Amino acid sequence: MTPLTAPSSPAAPGRRRAAPLPPEARRAAIIESVLPLLMEHGAAVTSRQLATAAGVSEGTIFNAFGDKEALLAAVFAAAVDPAPFERAIGAIGSDLPFEERLALAVLLIQRRIADIWRLVTQLGPHHHTHPPRPLPDSPALAELLASEPGRLRVEPVDGARLLRSITFACTHPMLTSSPHPPSDVVELFLHGALKGTR
Repeated sequence: MTPLTAPSSPAAPGRRRAAPLPPEARRAAIIESVLPLLMEHGAAVTSRQLATAAGVSEGTIFNAFGDKEALLAAVFAAAVDPAPFERAIGAIGSDLPFEERLALAVLLIQRRIADIWRLVTQLGPHHHTHPPRPLPDSPALAELLASEPGRLRVEPVDGARLLRSITFACTHPMLTSSPHPPSDVVELFLHGALKGTR
């Protein structure tokens, strides 16, 4: 793993030392590096383990976040940030059939549900005490649904909410023993649960 700070040893002749990352870029790189560790082991990890996972010193961790609790809070905030999910939905190829694009979107939703649930379970309730608030709409998912005008009898924003709700019910471990295949979720979303409705 490439260190997040410039190496302490002298640079080789004719080679310039790598410039340190700006503070925000360093914080983002640390968060990305330690997220898999926290999802695996939870809040029991030590500062040394976190530093090793990030490829930095413990001092760098403290300089960037202040303490371990602040790092855990920052990791959770990054995990629930919808921006990466929105970019991934927006990157689904428009040349694919509508049902295939929906299945890819469902897969992304399922991965997000699984990752957040795993992190919440591992970190415990005192690390994510944000006040409850409605789930924000997904403009990228609504845009995907709007790309097929006339196919749905609901507005794209409402369709996006419905698709996420169905996916949640078919994915969350507290609601189902195992996630439904994305194609089954799409079938349920488009055609309902009754026989002969297609």
